[in-house]
Amino acid sequence: MDHRLRKNNQFSYIYKKGERTHTEHFTLFAVKSKYENFKIGFSINKKLGKANKRNLLKRRMREICRLYVKIPSFCNYVVMAKEGATALSFENLKTELVKLFEKYESKKHS
Repeated sequence: MDHRLRKNNQFSYIYKKGERTHTEHFTLFAVKSKYENFKIGFSINKKLGKANKRNLLKRRMREICRLYVKIPSFCNYVVMAKEGATALSFENLKTELVKLFEKYESKKHS
């Protein structure tokens, strides 16, 4: 199953309607979905660096979410990188993304 958001209107909808959670280098937008499978998109602004840096960050984020992050079902997500995210090591990225989704989960259940 492919879990990627691809269309611009999907991203726009999640930005408008989604609830936000953030850490120092990332913001998570989440919207409830009627489908069990989650969809996730990654957003990295051009201000954060040239294409090769942005693509490296996006590949790392995708892999971390695939392997290490427990992503809740019945939701669609957009993870937006903030300034300084391109400078983080893989381990720091992993720690922060795991913390981001844990923070969202705890906020959802409180």
